[in-house]
Amino acid sequence: MHKPIKYAEKVVTVAANGAWTIFDKLNQIRPNPSFTPKWSDKPLLKSYEKSKPPLGWPRETDSLCPKCIPEIRKEILDGKRDYTILLKEKVGEIKAKVIERDGKILMVKDCPVHGHFEDVMAVDTAFFKHLEDVFPGRDIRAHNDEKLHHHGSSTIQHGRGSVLTIDLTNRCNMMCDPCFMDANQVGFVHELSWEEIKTMLDNAISIKPRRQMSVQFSGGEPTLSPYFLDAIRYSRQVGYNSVQAATNGIEFAKSSEFAKKAAEAGLRYAYLQFDGIGNAANSHRKVGNLFDVKLQAIENLHNAGVEIVPVTTILNGINNEQVGRIVEFALDNPRKISFCSFQPVSFTGRDEAISDERRHAQRYTLSHLAQDLKSQLGLGEPARDWFPISFMSTFSDWADLVHGPQHEWGQLSCGCHPNCGVGLAIMIDKQTKERAPVTSFLNAERLAKDVARVNDAARGKFLSVVGVALSLLRNYDPFKAPTHFKLMDLLAKFDKCFGATGHNYGKVSGDRTMADIEKRRKDRWNFLFVAGMWFQDLFNYDFRRTEQCIIPYATQEGEISFCAYNTGVGWRNIVEKMHMTATLTKWYEERGRHEIFAGNHDVPLPEVKHHLVLNQEAVAADVQHDLDKLGIAKTAREEKIRERNEKLRKEAEHDARMMKLYREVVLKEKVDAGFVPLNGIAGLKPAAPAKAAEEREEVGSFGD
Repeated sequence: MHKPIKYAEKVVTVAANGAWTIFDKLNQIRPNPSFTPKWSDKPLLKSYEKSKPPLGWPRETDSLCPKCIPEIRKEILDGKRDYTILLKEKVGEIKAKVIERDGKILMVKDCPVHGHFEDVMAVDTAFFKHLEDVFPGRDIRAHNDEKLHHHGSSTIQHGRGSVLTIDLTNRCNMMCDPCFMDANQVGFVHELSWEEIKTMLDNAISIKPRRQMSVQFSGGEPTLSPYFLDAIRYSRQVGYNSVQAATNGIEFAKSSEFAKKAAEAGLRYAYLQFDGIGNAANSHRKVGNLFDVKLQAIENLHNAGVEIVPVTTILNGINNEQVGRIVEFALDNPRKISFCSFQPVSFTGRDEAISDERRHAQRYTLSHLAQDLKSQLGLGEPARDWFPISFMSTFSDWADLVHGPQHEWGQLSCGCHPNCGVGLAIMIDKQTKERAPVTSFLNAERLAKDVARVNDAARGKFLSVVGVALSLLRNYDPFKAPTHFKLMDLLAKFDKCFGATGHNYGKVSGDRTMADIEKRRKDRWNFLFVAGMWFQDLFNYDFRRTEQCIIPYATQEGEISFCAYNTGVGWRNIVEKMHMTATLTKWYEERGRHEIFAGNHDVPLPEVKHHLVLNQEAVAADVQHDLDKLGIAKTAREEKIRERNEKLRKEAEHDARMMKLYREVVLKEKVDAGFVPLNGIAGLKPAAPAKAAEEREEVGSFGD
């Protein structure tokens, strides 16, 4: 039975609907022109001025050949071609089509040299269409960026980006499959100097529109860099209020003191590698107690004042059954987890040469994510509750409007292509743990259209706030919201996100204190955002996505799209080799070997003590066996071992046939049909060699 307050709120929403109708009609009379803010040399865009890439299907786009690109990249790395060819010519580029077939969305393309390629983009056409239908358009075109955006077809053209990524080092203390950067395997160290780090951060604030970016320090493992803490401090000094680290959590788990130092330096978010619940779900990382490491890292970081974002690389048949378990983990621990990030696998780095069989079996899309969460946890209607993360840019535009022309920074704006990233918002009562998708009680599509009309009218702060408040009220259904959730909670949550009224919810600026952190955490309601970010690989590459990338990499050669850097033409390989710090041998001679955890060895922890709620059934669950049943390799290493053994088997069979022929024809002997040489087939033994080979390869890569 609904509480009386819910009926009172329903009356308010009905009244707000009528008031909105009047307000909107008056507000559209002689709208104001957009102002040019301090953080941009171009005016704010009205909704109808925003450009969009070609959407819908069938459509044509520009892509890359999965075979041509590795060949060209190798020639550049071998010195046979100059890297500037990438700036002047469309090397390896081919046309691609996005089509529908058998209820799926596919990308199909043909290379005149290497033939036909195709891959799945979505397994739910309604979901895919919904994402593209609600895409609000691109951000202000990037300007004042000529020195940093100059990468041929891969050049970023729209917006400023949301997360500036800086790889402090390519060294890592783990040996993972998959690894998009092939850490510890490239034969050299690429590690930024302190001057390079400062230069990249200084350069980043020169590009306009100058939005309030997050800065994420990554790697390799960024905590291995001697400048990790200094880089965090400097980021806060130059104006970034959201400083992040993409980390496996080992150093934070080993030392609570290190977590405190990072928080004191200004670390706000830890993007924590998190593959699933239980050590079995993390076993493919080859660290015996990795789940315990994650739990201790969460405990130490949270106690220090750092917010934790579990980040999961998802592969079909490997760990996709963990989607529901991970979100359940966040729902069970709403005071410590307010964001989950899922990253469907990008077949690059060690997996770029993947077989078609394994690629098709392991391919995982954003539509898979939405379906898995619904089937595993009963949460979210794919075509109702999931939105492209760029959907939020309409609300960012509103914040820019109410902050006024003199604001130093623009609002964070996630203006990426709708095929890049998606999100589902869940409101959770921290006390009762009751939860509901926000879009089940808030009409998000109509709200966004209302807000766009407020933005287009371009009134002052007061009228803009009134308009959006009326829209929030009219689009809210109190009967579908959590039991104790009230209208004032909705308005406060919106204000807390966008800082429209100036109310102090706890500072997030560079001078924030632990008291500010605790103040923000006292909020009864946790706005859990479940995000999916699907990075491209050579099989589904689309330059329309690259052009509006929101996660640029800062490098010595400018700022490069995430996908162009890690996949695409592979700028990472080129830039890191151009600016190599030292060969691995020389680095070890001068500085010694860093600690690497592999071979199923445990990370030594002083203690495993946490207060997290765990589903013990999920913790005890075995690894996923889908691919075992199909007889498909799980990793690049396993695939190589199988290929090697298959090659040896074929060579042995050939040798056996030749020996049989020799004895029959030359020696005139009568040979039985089942003849096998005495030394077996090329020395192969039945079961042990594959395991032995895997162990040899693992040991050989340990610290190489």
